[in-house]
Amino acid sequence: MAAFDDLLRAEHEASGSASVAAAVVHDGALHWSGAVGTVDGRDGAPATTSTQYRIGSITKTFVAVEVLRLRDEGRLDLADRIDRHLPDVPFGHVTVAQLLTHTSGLQAETNGAWWERTPGGDWGELIGSGLGLVHTPGTRFHYSNVGFAVLGRLVGVLRGTSWFDAIRAGILEPLGMGGVTQAPAAGAAVGLSHHPSDGRLMVEPHHDAGAMAPAGQLWASADELARWAAFAAGDTGDVLASSTWTEMAVPLAVDDRPGVPWATAQGLGWRVWPGTGSGRWVGHGGSMPGFLATAIAEPESGWGVVVLANDTLRLGDLATRLLDAARMLDQRPEPSVAVEPAPDVAALVGDWYWGPVPYRLEPTADGFHLSDVNANRRSRFVRDGDGWRGLDTYFAGERLVVRPDGALDLATFVLSREPYDPAVDHPGGLDPRGWH
Repeated sequence: MAAFDDLLRAEHEASGSASVAAAVVHDGALHWSGAVGTVDGRDGAPATTSTQYRIGSITKTFVAVEVLRLRDEGRLDLADRIDRHLPDVPFGHVTVAQLLTHTSGLQAETNGAWWERTPGGDWGELIGSGLGLVHTPGTRFHYSNVGFAVLGRLVGVLRGTSWFDAIRAGILEPLGMGGVTQAPAAGAAVGLSHHPSDGRLMVEPHHDAGAMAPAGQLWASADELARWAAFAAGDTGDVLASSTWTEMAVPLAVDDRPGVPWATAQGLGWRVWPGTGSGRWVGHGGSMPGFLATAIAEPESGWGVVVLANDTLRLGDLATRLLDAARMLDQRPEPSVAVEPAPDVAALVGDWYWGPVPYRLEPTADGFHLSDVNANRRSRFVRDGDGWRGLDTYFAGERLVVRPDGALDLATFVLSREPYDPAVDHPGGLDPRGWH
């Protein structure tokens, strides 16, 4: 734990932030948490891991999860035009999925005053303010705060309540996060900005953002948000099916930046990064006047991190350094217990060939892996009726069946036990000379 304490203190000293609170989770449980500084940047109360901070756009991830919960209940489809559910929207042809992935083309901000620092109006005022598209839907990533105001409205309409009451009942309370609020509780951190050339402070205002609240209004402590980092690592409890979480974390829209081939991408409400360890990072950042927040996780390793600060500009890369330090502690050996495959899987284990390309099939607890040995492409398969269904990589969603002649038929790929086995019927036939 000392390594985490040292990183937190070093960040606080280097950044000059009034206070910084952080937490590290592992496999769904709190591993470490800490806080330094004071809630007002001066001589006020010391910050603790139960101190509330405004988490900004991390709010969007809660809205997105509730949208997917509605989808899983059959209340909507991600391909639905938004005007199917919100007929008063003037850009009704954009889809729910496009709003979740910031590919709707909708303008980034409102047409009124800076919404993060001024009281917000109701839905009628927002939708009647002349909102429009700045890009053709589906053609590029363009971050839109307004888009998540629309999704918050969607949640409220379909649930018959406010967007916040919907996520409180469906997400926050079931996960034990009942302390997350729309407005700051007593003792919350004060939003502060530093003058860029000296140590003077400016207290930032906070207001009810009205219809824009789903884009960034929530307040949470490091202790509370740690549970959300565990969620981002894949511990979704009874709130969301694990298959739906996997779907949400697929990078769908690349946030292209000059000179950086793949800096970050957008999934269904969540941000996805290439990561520096064993796999991708999933999470979201938050920035509101006077506050910065980060929640990221590495689902492959089960580690997750939260960092909160009451400062606008002065938070470094503490979240990624905490995550890197956490990964260094993870010395868990690979499971040594052999998987006992079902009889029908056992008959398939071993080497296969797609034409001349070698594949290997290995059992798992609920199916098998099929790997392209040359390209290091690996797909998981689980039972699906009289065959098997791929879960990821190239064969995600595709079906595999065992043919009567013993070959495997996978999305028109024919795999046999020998390269172009003459005993197997291959599409296009085989040269009558065979291998020669």
